[in-house]
Amino acid sequence: MTPAVLLMTERSMSFRVCEYVHDPANKNFGLEAAEALGLDPHQVFKTLIVLAENKEMCAVVPVSGQLSLKLFAAAVGVKRVEMCPPPRAERATGYLVGGISPIAQRRQLMTVIDETAQLYDEVFVSGGRRGLDLAVAPDDLALITEGTFAEIAAD
Repeated sequence: MTPAVLLMTERSMSFRVCEYVHDPANKNFGLEAAEALGLDPHQVFKTLIVLAENKEMCAVVPVSGQLSLKLFAAAVGVKRVEMCPPPRAERATGYLVGGISPIAQRRQLMTVIDETAQLYDEVFVSGGRRGLDLAVAPDDLALITEGTFAEIAAD
């Protein structure tokens, strides 16, 4: 049980656990999850930690695209955003890179979810470790993360 699974369970939220065998040689964690689970990559979302004015924030975008730092900055009202170094992202979230969940982070970071998540009844996000995804309704994901929806992904 990861902190993400425990929190979803504690809050009696509807979700499904989806496990697959992670290949340690594969560093494209999100696309690996989509392929292993037989899912549309537009419906599988990756969790990225960014720095906005030196403050960690969480971006949740489809694995089929990329995060637009410019769009993210506009969404949170800052001038500049950069990717967070992996060790700092791990310290901030309590999860290892490749298994960072937007749910139940060490301290809940400001979270922005790409608006395309709202096109689906459920989306798939990391459950807190490599090889574990959670299927959750987009509105429930926003609720549990105290997140907002905005256009933050670029194809």
